[in-house]
Amino acid sequence: MSFRIVLLTSAEHDLKELKGYMVKSFGKDAWQASYTKIKDAVNTIGAFPLGGNVPEELERLNLTQYRQVVAGMNRIIYEVRQEIVYIHIVCDTRKDMKSLLTRRLVRIVKI
Repeated sequence: MSFRIVLLTSAEHDLKELKGYMVKSFGKDAWQASYTKIKDAVNTIGAFPLGGNVPEELERLNLTQYRQVVAGMNRIIYEVRQEIVYIHIVCDTRKDMKSLLTRRLVRIVKI
């Protein structure tokens, strides 16, 4: 059974940001290779949604409903609810999660 995947606006924004950075810094081929890994990981999440582990940073905050998988140098953070997978974040594995979440909260408050 395959779960339905919902890419949230925040994750769409992440992908656009990541694409811009990768194309500018490494070229279109590098972005295409990275994007292929991300798409493959998302397909795997759809087939095996509980296969990811709980991100350490979120587990410390007792937010254990979130999971992650690594696709190349990127993390995909998602949440499983019933038969739907909500993808919240797509980011470089080297990004500081605390800073990323803080920026997200500030962005939401401004809206």
